[in-house]
Amino acid sequence: LVNSINVCTIGSPRPALGRGELLIKDIKKMKKVAVPTIDGNLCTHFGHCQKFAVITIDNNQIIEEIMVIPPRHEPGVYPRWLKDQGVSEVITGGLGQKAKAIFDQNDIKVHIGVNSKPPREAVEELLEGQLSTGDNQCGH
Repeated sequence: LVNSINVCTIGSPRPALGRGELLIKDIKKMKKVAVPTIDGNLCTHFGHCQKFAVITIDNNQIIEEIMVIPPRHEPGVYPRWLKDQGVSEVITGGLGQKAKAIFDQNDIKVHIGVNSKPPREAVEELLEGQLSTGDNQCGH
C-alpha cells in the first residue's frame, strides 16, 4: 500500500494528479440549483412554496431533477436546509432580507425577480444566460 501513495516534499515537482483528485475536480463542476415551487411552477415568494425543485447540473447539462418537500417554514430555516442539500444557486421571484443574508453568508447565489414558470425552464434559461431577473417580489 505504501508504494501507491504519491509523496511530495517541499521543493520537489508536484506529482501527477491521482485518481481521487480527478474525481474531486469533476465533482466541483457539478452544481445544484433550487427553485421554490407552488402548483409545479416557480413560486414568486420563496417562503410560501410547497416544494423545491432541486436540479443538478453537470458540465452545463441538467442531469437530475427532483422535487423535495421542505421542513416547516420558520425564518432562516429554508436557506440553511438548502445549504445542507448541497444547493449552490437559487432562482426565485422574491425573498426576505434575512433569507438573502443567510444565502450570502453561505456563498449561495440567488437570482431574484424571476417570473413564475416551470422550474426546468428557469434553469435552462440560467444555463443559456437568458434568465430574466428583476425586482424582489417580496415585501419583507
